Amino acid sequence: MTQRHTVVVVGAGAAGIGVGVALQRIGVPFVILERGSVGESFKRWPAEMRFITPSFNSNGFGQVDLNAVTPDTSPAFTLRKERLSGMDYARYLDAVARHFELPIQTGVDVRSLQPIGGDFALHTSDGPIHARFVIWAAGEFQYPRLNGFRGASLCLHNSQVRSWQTMPGKEYIVIGGYESGIDAAVQLAALGKRVRVFDGRAAWDVDESDPSVSLSPYTYQRLRRAMQDGRIELVGGVHVTEVMKQGRSYAVRTDDGNWHAVATQPILATGFEGSLRLIASLFDWREDGQPHLNEVDESTITPNLFVVGPGVRHDRHIFCFIYKFRQRFAVVANAIGARLGLDTRPLEIYRRANMFLDDLSCCGAACACG
Repeated sequence: MTQRHTVVVVGAGAAGIGVGVALQRIGVPFVILERGSVGESFKRWPAEMRFITPSFNSNGFGQVDLNAVTPDTSPAFTLRKERLSGMDYARYLDAVARHFELPIQTGVDVRSLQPIGGDFALHTSDGPIHARFVIWAAGEFQYPRLNGFRGASLCLHNSQVRSWQTMPGKEYIVIGGYESGIDAAVQLAALGKRVRVFDGRAAWDVDESDPSVSLSPYTYQRLRRAMQDGRIELVGGVHVTEVMKQGRSYAVRTDDGNWHAVATQPILATGFEGSLRLIASLFDWREDGQPHLNEVDESTITPNLFVVGPGVRHDRHIFCFIYKFRQRFAVVANAIGARLGLDTRPLEIYRRANMFLDDLSCCGAACACG
């Protein structure tokens, strides 16, 4: 039997829960589909990984907690913690979902999405579903990038590490020097291991105010402290081109022609493919590999298909942190509400909380200032 819904939100992570609350405020009928459980991606973080943005309960002064997905909640207040683990944040998201009684169906895998006669047909593990609107909030962090160079599949992606304390050996090579790569190096060095980090862009030397392209102050601080004992070596300006298995050891080749031997499995910190690749034909794509979206975060070639979460880009503006992409929840909810003829004035709370952007003319300031 086919389920029929006005709006289907795909994914119950930070983006799906946040946009669900925005939809609920203006009375939009919707359902959230999640193939795992609420906050599934966060539960897969290494146990030692923490948010690089602090949580602080400043709602009473009109400033929203950086990691909140709604203007009137705060992970810091809920959990009494400032630096959240992945499991912490999953608990917060689950608390928000329960508080607002969001209609979530877990254990439902969306296998395909097809526009049909102005609506959408979703083929799911729970049977067919039809919807007038689809909001894609499936996230970026369940599809690790494992094919960046020859032999990449021989490496261990950082998202596959449950705890750094379980890692054997005394020496490691980390491939990728942005946030997750430096976090891996810092965690391993704290356990007494020696670490070499290879990154062609030398992210630790990028001097930009936007943490979407340079290391956060939190990570710089930890890196400086960790390097004092000489256990971390940063190798910038070279790209890893190949990894080979040699008996029980590994050989890592860089584009300067050098080979680097290591006894332990190299760590990949090369990012994620992103879930939008699952419905790639429904978008026009930019040269940088990101989808073209209109001013309300809708596909430019598939009407009524919206994107929320870290996959949103506008010009050079990258909405890959929670405090950035949550600013777009009300934009999407407002667009859908208007098309349904609903009163969207309850979304004013997002404007007052600096989470509602009227148009793209203010995106730059919002990103730069956080």
